[in-house]
Amino acid sequence: MSDIAAARLSEAELARNFADIHPPLDARTARIDANRCYFCYDAPCMEACPTGIDIPNFIRKIATDNVRGAGLDILDENIMGGACARVCPTEVLCEGACVRTAQEGKPVPIGALQRYATDWLMASGEQPFKRAAPTGRKIAIIGAGPAGLSAAHRLALLGHECEIFEALPKSGGLNEYGIAAYKVPDDFAQKEVDFILGIGGITVHHNKKLGRDIHLADLRRNFDAVFIGSGLGAVQALGLKGEQIGGLYNAVDYIAELRQSKDKTALAIGRRVVVIGGGSTAIDIAVKSKRLGAEDVTLVYRRGPEAMSATEKEQEFAQVNGVTIKHWMRPVAIKTNGANVSGVEFEHTKVIADGGLTGTGDMVVIDADMVFKAIGQIFVPDPVCEEASRLDLHNSKIAVDETYATSIEGVFAGGDCIDGNIGLTVAAVQDGKLAAAAINEYLAKK
Repeated sequence: MSDIAAARLSEAELARNFADIHPPLDARTARIDANRCYFCYDAPCMEACPTGIDIPNFIRKIATDNVRGAGLDILDENIMGGACARVCPTEVLCEGACVRTAQEGKPVPIGALQRYATDWLMASGEQPFKRAAPTGRKIAIIGAGPAGLSAAHRLALLGHECEIFEALPKSGGLNEYGIAAYKVPDDFAQKEVDFILGIGGITVHHNKKLGRDIHLADLRRNFDAVFIGSGLGAVQALGLKGEQIGGLYNAVDYIAELRQSKDKTALAIGRRVVVIGGGSTAIDIAVKSKRLGAEDVTLVYRRGPEAMSATEKEQEFAQVNGVTIKHWMRPVAIKTNGANVSGVEFEHTKVIADGGLTGTGDMVVIDADMVFKAIGQIFVPDPVCEEASRLDLHNSKIAVDETYATSIEGVFAGGDCIDGNIGLTVAAVQDGKLAAAAINEYLAKK
């Protein structure tokens, strides 16, 4: 029998487990941390930031108690700087490049300082961004995730009108549906969306799915330009028999359900959980499983720890939270006890001469009454390609040039749905910002 049940923990325990894992800095601590910065002229931290935030400049302003100025410096370059401060792998980006890291093994806490400044500015109630004079141009944006919202904000700032068409009931994309609740508590994702929309000139239509409710051909006809920021639409399959069995879940779907749940005691979780994958999503669902009350959680990855896309800090976080991580094992069979999963059979792996992976023939079964697959998401091209066959794809994603233009005139794209995107919120925000500048130039020439 499957042992999946709700309310393994009390409401109070769940509230503690899903509270903010990184409490915000207070003013005194922020100034102390800011004064550790060397304010490097050729700052490596700034070079490591995908959105090009002037990190030494905003930290200097915090040190002199000009928090508003610091917040503006951040949001001028990254309108979702608040979310990125919470979810970015700063340990391998800005903080990983910090000079203090090399000297002391402890970087300036850039992410925490960025959160301090952006939270202060958003809490002030001020809308610091003012739109330019109306241009009379209208842009359709597909997707209200980081790429779409970033593009819309920058286009609205330039005086254009934007209409966003979002397939889901809420805006925010993965910040609303896919990020661990303990990283963005207190409905932060929606507060940030409200702040972005506060500039004006942006209308959002929810529950409007491309290919079902809206069509690219119609958008091209009715708008001066189109931006596609639809993200990835499907989950990678394991390719094993029995993948549809009860108790086997897509991690992203379960995370979305958890994020939207108002009562976490109603969420069912297994007693023994197996997670297959090696990225941030795998880490998130493994930790969440423990925090929901699972007794044994095992995360299994086919290669070694250095090959995991989850950072070393994320892997350590999972282990500190009671997750067992096993490497060099790949799933080969789903074990069942009838209608439900009872475990997963894995084969031990090894690297061969060309760097590829092969099985060793040694098998092991890990018992489980709940299994999560977190082996990546894939782009679903059908909604855009079925009515626009001239839309070129590369590596199964939308191909764009250096201006984020697709192969169809007037149609631009950015975020996870384009070839070459690195799959981070901060990268999607940068895509949207740069694509907006390109769209503005396109409209000026048109």
